[in-house]
Amino acid sequence: MHSLRTHTCGELRREHAGLTVRLSGWIHRRRDHGNLLFIDLRDHYGITQCVLDSSSPLFKAAEALRLESVITVAGKVVPRAPAAVNPRLPTGEIELVVDELTLQSAAESLPLQVNSDAEFPEETRLRYRFLDLRREKPHRNIVLRSRVIASIRRRMIEAGFTEFQTPILTSSSPEGARDYLVPSRVHPGKFYALPQAPQQFKQLLMTAGFDRYFQIAPCFRDEDGRADRSPGEFYQLDFEMSFVTQEDVFAAIEPVLHGVFEEFAGGAAVTPAPFPRIPFDEAMAKYGTDKPDLRNPIRIADVTDVFQDSGFSAFARAIADGAVVRAVPAPGAGAQPRSFFDKLGQWAREQGAPGLAYVVLADGGAKGPIAKFVDADRLARLVAATGAHEGDALFFVCDRKPAAEKLAGRVRSRLGEDLEIVERNAFRFCWITDFPMFELSEDTKKIEFSHNPFSMPQGGLEALEGSDPLTIKAYQYDIVCNGVELSSGAIRNHRPDIMYKAFAIAGYSREEVEARFGGMLNAFKYGAPPHGGSAPGIDRIVMLLAGETNIREVIAFPMNQQAQDLLMGAPGPVPPERLKELHLKLDLPSVDSGRNPRS
Repeated sequence: MHSLRTHTCGELRREHAGLTVRLSGWIHRRRDHGNLLFIDLRDHYGITQCVLDSSSPLFKAAEALRLESVITVAGKVVPRAPAAVNPRLPTGEIELVVDELTLQSAAESLPLQVNSDAEFPEETRLRYRFLDLRREKPHRNIVLRSRVIASIRRRMIEAGFTEFQTPILTSSSPEGARDYLVPSRVHPGKFYALPQAPQQFKQLLMTAGFDRYFQIAPCFRDEDGRADRSPGEFYQLDFEMSFVTQEDVFAAIEPVLHGVFEEFAGGAAVTPAPFPRIPFDEAMAKYGTDKPDLRNPIRIADVTDVFQDSGFSAFARAIADGAVVRAVPAPGAGAQPRSFFDKLGQWAREQGAPGLAYVVLADGGAKGPIAKFVDADRLARLVAATGAHEGDALFFVCDRKPAAEKLAGRVRSRLGEDLEIVERNAFRFCWITDFPMFELSEDTKKIEFSHNPFSMPQGGLEALEGSDPLTIKAYQYDIVCNGVELSSGAIRNHRPDIMYKAFAIAGYSREEVEARFGGMLNAFKYGAPPHGGSAPGIDRIVMLLAGETNIREVIAFPMNQQAQDLLMGAPGPVPPERLKELHLKLDLPSVDSGRNPRS
């Protein structure tokens, strides 16, 4: 017999009754019934109930063991009495009568309970992540992550993609976030950058003639954490294709994503291919966001013309000054009590708005605070624009276009949840297309890239030379599921002349472009195919499939929101001799970000 185990703790069934077996695992629970001691033994595969009689010479030693101690037990498998069968456990029809017990590793008093679904502070969970991962849900999430990645890899290979690995130590790239820098020991004063994405390398692979590339790529960005974004590092399904249009890219990845979600969705509905295509401007107008949750049936409408020159002077004056009015219909909200509307108005004020104007469609007319300004003609136009019905409410946002779109989008989301009209048990995909190539920075008031700087502008060089940069669209696209952006992608700019011009508009000199992107530019001068791709986020895919709202729940060893690894103690100080070897001197502030006084 094997010295540690003959079976796993999730393997034994009624047909194994009578066998003598050996199991190893962690003590999950212990129940002392006086003359009987029950131990639930757990490993990666499941739980088996083990039992010792008080007459056993092992009873006292077993009774003293702490939860989460690691033991090896041996004994005979016996069927449970019908009344003792546990239908919630796959092994619930049997138990192991212990006649041998070996303590492999004793556990100290636990900082968190493994056998409980109770909530514990995130700091405790991350500091003792190895314990947290023994708990059922975190353990299940990490296994799900592994299975999802294996499914993605299989589907990509079946679709004709070849897996490659790209460098981790590389040069800086303008991907929209700060780089993590690595000082060079042999080149004083120079630094490597950890890749924010394998962008340039995958384009170089296309230029090298490989045609269809993918990898489960680690990416590194020095940015703040939030619920759907892990600080420091993340993984993405990075892929690129040669001789393709935007529709070719969509056609290649949609079956992969649909198949993965259908495989792991647990019966939830999944948008069939082809996924809806929504231009960026339309997304902002109808949903107030470029990450719309299509499970929410509410659609925003532009009703600026309805209130222009109206008796509602607050809106009329704002419109004359360049504002717009967005209407957000609330299906069936007319039946809600006054408190519903008051709470929503208070919430809007907390968002920085003066409140929310609204009307309720009732008795063939309009009721509510601004109903007196909505005559029959204006009401008819509101109904036509919004598709609202008797018993619905209409909420109105009036502001400059960007602010109005943003707040209207938040109102739409809030109403969808409050009215409980968001579709449940479904994954709804869409593509957001035709993003602006450039945008005006709110801070510097200068033109900069709005998305990926390596995208092909629609209209090519002619558009860059003859159009207002802020009107130029790019062959850029995002894929969104349930309001979560899974990835950005683009048809790439593969021509040096177009690249020089695009970067010049964003304020980069020819010399700077050549210094920062010389490798890729040089490659393009020797014949580059039209190519494009995308990079859906692995962490976000698993987060959606696991039904989690925080991305750290599907990462084995995540950092906290302050980009700290509490388990390993990173980031940490470096010995002075190591800094000297790297030709570095520290110039520390007296207070680190207002949190950590310099020691």
